[in-house]
Amino acid sequence: MANALCGNGCVAVPCGDLGAAAALAESVPMGGAYRAKSSFPAGRVALTAGEPQPRSLHVAAAGQMNGNLTIGKAMRWWEKGTQPNMREVQSAQDLADSLRNAGDKLVVVDFFSPGCGGCRALHPKIAQFAERNPDVLFLQVNHEQHKSMCYSLHVHVLPFFRFYRGAQGRVSSFSCTNATIKKFKDALAKHSPDRCSLGPARGLEESELLALAANKDLQFTYSEKPTLVPIAEAIKMEAAAICGPWLPLPPSATQFLPQGSDNELIPSGR
Repeated sequence: MANALCGNGCVAVPCGDLGAAAALAESVPMGGAYRAKSSFPAGRVALTAGEPQPRSLHVAAAGQMNGNLTIGKAMRWWEKGTQPNMREVQSAQDLADSLRNAGDKLVVVDFFSPGCGGCRALHPKIAQFAERNPDVLFLQVNHEQHKSMCYSLHVHVLPFFRFYRGAQGRVSSFSCTNATIKKFKDALAKHSPDRCSLGPARGLEESELLALAANKDLQFTYSEKPTLVPIAEAIKMEAAAICGPWLPLPPSATQFLPQGSDNELIPSGR
C-alpha cells in the first residue's frame, strides 16, 4: 500500500504498515526519530525508529481495531472502601441472626439508599470508622431492596443508624449526616469499650421480631418466647388460689403412721 506524502514533509502511514503504534499516531516525520500524538493520558508518546514498540500500544490499538474493548463493571458507591468488618445484609432473617450471633460485640446497622445523597457523602467516613474499629461489626441495609423490612422496623429517614450490644440489645438509634457526624463518634466511643454482658445477645426487640414475622412480604419465622411472670405477681396469684397461699402437701404427708413404726413420732414427755 502506498504512503501518502503530506505537504509538511511528513508521511501519513496507514494502519498495518508500522503496527499498532503507527495506527495511533497522526503523522510520522521523515528522519531517524519521530514523535507521535496518541490517545493516552500522557498526551504524547516518543518512539525511536528501529526500537520495539511498547506492548501497551499493541494492546490498545488491537482493541480499538477489533472493537472488542472490555469495560469492567463499575463499583457501586456503597461498595467502595469497605472493610473486612463491613457487609451488606441480604434479608430480614440474615439481620436477626447476625445480631443474635454477635455475642458481646458492638454491631452498627447502617440503613442507606443508593439514591440518598446524604448516605453517599457519609459513606467514606463510616468506612474509616470501620477501619479504625476492627472489633465492631458494621451491617449495611439497602433500603431500596428491603423497603418492607425497613417499614416493619420503623425506619423512615435516611441515613439512619442503630447500635446493638450484647444482652442490652439496642443501645442507640439516630439519624446523622456529615454535619452531625459527632453523634456517630460519641455513640461509637460510648458503646465500643470492652465489657461483659450477663446473658446472650438480645438483638432485635420482641415487637420488631413479631412485626417481621407478621410481614407477608418477608420469609421470616419467629416463635414467641414464653412470658415470665414477675415474682410479685406470682405471689398474688398464689394467695388468691383456692388451696390457699401455699401449695398443697402430697397425700403421703397427710397419712397417719402406724403405732410402733420406725418413723413414729416420739413424744417429748414431761
